[in-house]
Amino acid sequence: MAVSSLTLAQTHFGVKAGYINSSLDWKDSPDTFWEDFSDFDSKSYFYVGGFAEHFLTTKLALQGELIYTELGGKTAVDLYDLVGNEIIQGGTMELKYKYSQIQVPISAKYYIIDKFSVLGGFNFGFNVDSKIKSDFTINGNSSNKLENVKSINVFPFIGTEFHFNKNIFADARYNFGISNINKEGIDTRVSFFQIGLGYRFK
Repeated sequence: MAVSSLTLAQTHFGVKAGYINSSLDWKDSPDTFWEDFSDFDSKSYFYVGGFAEHFLTTKLALQGELIYTELGGKTAVDLYDLVGNEIIQGGTMELKYKYSQIQVPISAKYYIIDKFSVLGGFNFGFNVDSKIKSDFTINGNSSNKLENVKSINVFPFIGTEFHFNKNIFADARYNFGISNINKEGIDTRVSFFQIGLGYRFK
């Protein structure tokens, strides 16, 4: 029985990388002017990191990860000038929000079959750098630091994982933006879909 318990309690290590599609959303806007900025397009990024997977039974495992990625979104607003009695469009201002993060996803995995599992858990995102970039200058700069961002964001997530063999696998997840990433001000949510490949060493 002791030997069987040691056999089941295996820990595997590996690396992973892939693609992230991030969506930014303002749940409310302080006034009519800012509502023009609240229609965000999604942004594409990458992620890279490592993981440790610990089997509790042959079907159930716990997994912890350390990942670097970026989240965000972009929006654009038409600018207008008053020339005489006419209002003329003066161009378009584009704003890009970028949140660089070290993420620590913690999940429980259930293997439906040997090669396929479902998983769910919480992703703890530690903000390393948060910026807003524009093709117009803001306060004399085209890139400015966002000062109002929380240090830690939490994203619940669900996903699946498929193993091609003992070492190589693919996984896909959706991370839900259920909480405000700002300390105060505009209620801002970030959700993101990710898909990638991994390599398990053991």
